[in-house]
Amino acid sequence: MTDEPLADTDRPEALAQRVYRRHTDALAGLGLADTFDYIWRNNVWGAEESRSGLGSGLDGTAQLRAAIPALLRELGATSLLDLPCGDFGWMSRTDLEGIAYTGADIVADLVAKNIVRYGETDRRRFLRLDLTRDALPRADVVLCRDCLVHLSAESIGAAFANLRRSGSTWLLTTTFLELQGNRVIADGDWRPLNLQRPPFGLPAPHRVIVEGCTEEGGAYRDKALGLWRIADLPGAA
Repeated sequence: MTDEPLADTDRPEALAQRVYRRHTDALAGLGLADTFDYIWRNNVWGAEESRSGLGSGLDGTAQLRAAIPALLRELGATSLLDLPCGDFGWMSRTDLEGIAYTGADIVADLVAKNIVRYGETDRRRFLRLDLTRDALPRADVVLCRDCLVHLSAESIGAAFANLRRSGSTWLLTTTFLELQGNRVIADGDWRPLNLQRPPFGLPAPHRVIVEGCTEEGGAYRDKALGLWRIADLPGAA
């Protein structure tokens, strides 16, 4: 990031927002699973390299592919739940030695394709899971990148409560460090999200990985992964 602070008004609409608007009628009234199934099948977020979105390309994840393994080692983690795992493209290039990896996604066909393409071993598996309601496998770290930015505040609250029920230890998730206000959206849309701001009010993260996001001319350069203890999330355990 530069020393120049980002104002919320300085941020132009991202590609995901612009493309999403073309599909609002088709998405109206769909449940969460059907919403994200439609988004995946129709590439609603508009990225060419990965239907999981612009942020899932190899260029946009270079810093993460180096930083995440280092953080897992620092935490002494031996298990990782990656939810949503999307197409597993950039994570397949990430060093996960010594980690029992579970990649999960709400889109059943996407999970099936991952199993066919990458296979499963005693250290890697893929599951179809809804972050907001399904029983989640317990993990040392839950990676939830580029997910909550697509969920309504209500669905985020359900996700937090569900994560607490899982008994997992750490949540590593997307946050925009300089954002002052969180907009209201429907599930499937997109907006930047600062989890330390209302209505979430999380404490300062224990660790931060700044991604080096260059989208929209650097207007989202404060995009980061923040690390929180899941026990500190709001919601019933």
